[in-house]
Amino acid sequence: MTAARERAGIQSVEVGFGLLQVLGEAEGPLMLRDLARAANMSAAKAHRYLVSFQRLQLVVQDAATTRYDLGPAALKLGLASLERLDAVKLARERVARLMEEVGHTLALAVWGNHGPTIVHWEESPSAVTVNLRLGDVMPLLTSATGLCFAAYAPKEAIAAMLKEEMARAQKQGRTDVPGTMAEARALLDKVRQRGASRVVDTLLPGIVGFCVPVFDADGHMALGIVALGPSGTFDPEWGGAVEGPLRRAAAQLSSDLGHRT
Repeated sequence: MTAARERAGIQSVEVGFGLLQVLGEAEGPLMLRDLARAANMSAAKAHRYLVSFQRLQLVVQDAATTRYDLGPAALKLGLASLERLDAVKLARERVARLMEEVGHTLALAVWGNHGPTIVHWEESPSAVTVNLRLGDVMPLLTSATGLCFAAYAPKEAIAAMLKEEMARAQKQGRTDVPGTMAEARALLDKVRQRGASRVVDTLLPGIVGFCVPVFDADGHMALGIVALGPSGTFDPEWGGAVEGPLRRAAAQLSSDLGHRT
């Protein structure tokens, strides 16, 4: 087989995959003409690929509507891929590059047995000393990490923890922590509206923190990406030099984990 024919064979696979990609991104089954148009090919050409994909059960066609959709083989491949994905592993591979972009210390957190738990720490060379360690469990109402997880956790799962934190804050005379469950719920509503959380001088004096959620294929928060830095050099603005890249990285990771918005 010549090199030219080998290239043609590879190109043919790539062209055919375009149809599968369109079906995967579509909101539902598609007519042949719409599928072909979205894949930038003629209907006749698309039909030839679809006949082969049907034989492989990558695609199915509804006899009544003639619309095409992904088949059981595509589902099996997708599920197998999702089962092998490790959210923390994928995130760790990207943290160093993200840290270079934002210029501040980053951390990864997951929901552990006792609450949001730091599982990875990437310290910026110019970082100020922050008294946090791997395995630390973050408070729900005074840390960006805790606020983010609390906002997306089932209400019944965190109700007791919220009450305990509020009672402790009242004993300490703190006024920067919600005093009632209604106030706590309102605070968490704002986090969900923003799609991220921020604290300024709340958990640690002189420190600003952001946390953005990463979601899995089921829509559950798989982990949080956290950025911390001194208020003098850390951009605290929504969509700014820190929160913007953080949000984009979380969105890409969520997409890679199979989450669809």
